Amino acid sequence: MSKWTKSEFVEALRTNCSREIAKIGERIIEFSEEHASEMSWGRGDGHGTFTFRCNSDFGVLPLFHMTSEGTLNIQVNFLRSKGVPKQVLLDMVRKLESNFLREYDAVMYDVDTFEPISELFFTSSQVDKFLNTMEGCCYRLRQ
Repeated sequence: MSKWTKSEFVEALRTNCSREIAKIGERIIEFSEEHASEMSWGRGDGHGTFTFRCNSDFGVLPLFHMTSEGTLNIQVNFLRSKGVPKQVLLDMVRKLESNFLREYDAVMYDVDTFEPISELFFTSSQVDKFLNTMEGCCYRLRQ
């Protein structure tokens, strides 16, 4: 049973983060309500967590986690470990790399970590591109 709800999570996000980061978090939640196969809220006491999951041939897979402290964890390595089709993973990684100007290959990004949203997104178009990447990934996983 989850302890956190959407309203509690958003309120904590607004309290813990700058106005800009809270707005990005809210956009990600709104997107998730439309595109996720499943959304889950955390049970922890220290901070809230939110997980975006997508149906696939491999079961329901988490694509990313977000915390009420304004961090995002993109599940690239978890998807690698599940044997997601190479085309899906390659498409996702290339789009993330071009959007965030970071390496997401198995050597440079060998473990999924929580990154501050403030260090990932500098423009609203980066948020749009991230959401489009997640939407495309969901579409391809559901095929």
